[in-house]
Amino acid sequence: MTQPTHHQIATYLTNYVLSELVRYVMEDRGSTLEQAMEIVYNSPIMPALQDEENELYVQSPAYLYELMNTLQPKVA
Repeated sequence: MTQPTHHQIATYLTNYVLSELVRYVMEDRGSTLEQAMEIVYNSPIMPALQDEENELYVQSPAYLYELMNTLQPKVA
């Protein structure tokens, strides 16, 4: 069995974090799946999360959700 590459690990963890962020938005804001995905994918942390070099994907989804809300406050 071969070891996963850094890129494979980063992709797996990024996808996990994104799914959790979407779930948090749905629960916290009562958003639909589509609305929550739009919020997360258009958030200011998205480019940083996709940049494998800064390894933001290793942070907990809860931390990243709070960071996302700090950078982009909820709209009432």
